[in-house]
Amino acid sequence: MQREEKQQDAALEAIIMRVNDLKNSIGSMLVKLEHEYETLNWPSFLDNFALMSGHLTTLSKMLSHDKSPPLRNLTVLPLLLSPDRDEELLRLTEGRVPTFSHDLVPDYLRTKPEPDVERQMIQMEHKAANLAYESAQKQVTAYSKVVNHVWDIVSKAREEWESESGSRSAATQTSSVSDTHALVAAVGMGKGLKLQPMVQQPGPSGAQGMMVAPVGRPGAGGPQQPGSGPMNPNQPGQMGPMGKAPSAIKTNIKAAPQMHPYAR
Repeated sequence: MQREEKQQDAALEAIIMRVNDLKNSIGSMLVKLEHEYETLNWPSFLDNFALMSGHLTTLSKMLSHDKSPPLRNLTVLPLLLSPDRDEELLRLTEGRVPTFSHDLVPDYLRTKPEPDVERQMIQMEHKAANLAYESAQKQVTAYSKVVNHVWDIVSKAREEWESESGSRSAATQTSSVSDTHALVAAVGMGKGLKLQPMVQQPGPSGAQGMMVAPVGRPGAGGPQQPGSGPMNPNQPGQMGPMGKAPSAIKTNIKAAPQMHPYAR
């Protein structure tokens, strides 16, 4: 007998712990719904709901376990009824039950529905039992038609929504974000640009033409390639475009574009 009482006490303590966990999760969810409804998002709500579902599943497994004592065979009887305020009862019930009187015990220890509710349930059961089979089938058929009609409306709306979303995603894109970023970087910071060296261009008569000087500061102290410096008209070995040495007059005309091209 003592062993059964110990098992029963241990099982009741475990059940009370699980019930308290379930109560705390329900209380936290109610607090969020009442005070954080403006910032509450759907994933957080689903997490709280999953937590409550897990507590309920664990509690059901504990009650249906083989080693769990048969609580259905136990009877709860009040040992003391008093209309006075009980501080210990108030503390245990977290301020919900201040007294344990004759008026409150039938409601708190009730294992059946209230008499009014029980009476209505009996009336509905009698009505369902006395209903003819043909009339019941007609009502079931009518309800099935309504449900199927609503289902068709919802399915059609879903198909339209899916087709619209698919057409939006399949629309041809007229721009590329990566190409836009690459173009802005190339124009603003010169990213990705490469300088190509100029190729020597031969003259009309096969003579050697001018070569463009490499990009850099003029007068820098780097080595210069032959033929890349400014042309000196008095330097021998340099020929004009027609195979003749350029004259000083033409050189002066090129050096001073403000003069008339036919001035002698």
